[in-house]
Amino acid sequence: MKAKLEELTARNNGWGNEYRIQRLTWFIRGWVNYFGMADMKATLARIDEWLRRRIRAIYWKQWKRVRTRYAMINKFAIPEWKVHELANCRKGTWRAALMLNSVLTKKEIASLGYLSMTDYYLKKL
Repeated sequence: MKAKLEELTARNNGWGNEYRIQRLTWFIRGWVNYFGMADMKATLARIDEWLRRRIRAIYWKQWKRVRTRYAMINKFAIPEWKVHELANCRKGTWRAALMLNSVLTKKEIASLGYLSMTDYYLKKL
């Protein structure tokens, strides 16, 4: 499952965000419906955290320039110094995705259209 999620959230496959959301939704629904009888709440919670970090990394990579990062992060209600700090981050993509946790929260990622594995699993119970 994790290998398939890596393939669906690869940053270099050239997919648009809408198509990626659609493919991830299909996979998550199919996987959870098939394995829904298993007790996997803790496992899905851990994989969900990892998946959200990969999604944040995708968006960080799409916001290539500091100016774009600044504009995109500034849309959220965070202090100006924090926007400046995040936009000018010189860390790698994976580390920057961790720092974006304060901006692209679980709720914000869900509003973009991404389906949470844990939420879908709990809804199916």
